[in-house]
Amino acid sequence: MANRLKGKRAVVTAAAAGIGRACALAFAREGATVIATDINEAGIAGLTREGVAEVAKLDVRNTADVNAFAKRVGKIDILLNAAGFVHHGTILDCSEEDFDFSFDLNVKSMHRTIKAFLPDMIAGGGGSIVNISSCAALRPPANRYVYSSSKAAVSLLSRAVALDFITKGIRCNAICPGTVETPSMLDRAAAQGPQGKEMFISRQKMGRLGTAEEIASMAVYLGSDESAFTTGVDLVVDGGYML
Repeated sequence: MANRLKGKRAVVTAAAAGIGRACALAFAREGATVIATDINEAGIAGLTREGVAEVAKLDVRNTADVNAFAKRVGKIDILLNAAGFVHHGTILDCSEEDFDFSFDLNVKSMHRTIKAFLPDMIAGGGGSIVNISSCAALRPPANRYVYSSSKAAVSLLSRAVALDFITKGIRCNAICPGTVETPSMLDRAAAQGPQGKEMFISRQKMGRLGTAEEIASMAVYLGSDESAFTTGVDLVVDGGYML
């Protein structure tokens, strides 16, 4: 099925790499007018050559910047929040700075973007908000204390928005990926030492790792009219983690 998002305008955060980038490209392939954002301007620069309509530098940790960006862009149909950071370690390894940064980027960034775009989405008849959460929100792995906590907050934030605005034509859902293979993932695993590398290898032995494109396929569904009756849910995309 082609053109599943034809006529829709979408904003994607953290589009320079990984899941955000895959979602921006998938939305564009399905006919959406996509505005891809990231703090990394070099990372998003080439997306317009691949069908993305516009790229823009956006720091989702800056409320004033988010509000100004939303005012400039105006009404959208799809908001895809992909910004996030994986902190490794237990509570004993998590400083106050680590905690504050993780919740600011992983959770409050979504609060900022949703609050900025939601009024025009409601006024325009509704739309779809898609937040990237994690399987860690549902079953925390070891040594992911603040990451799991923040992603659990993303899932509940999504349900709260869905409940509050279900009568206004707004759908809000969370995608919960398992371990997804991205260019930097092995580097992050190696940085944890033998334990991190062993966890990475054990996931490979279970079959294979997920891909950013597979997560993007779920995001396309949630952005399309096919998901008109889907809101307030955690959609797990994983090959075995939750078993």
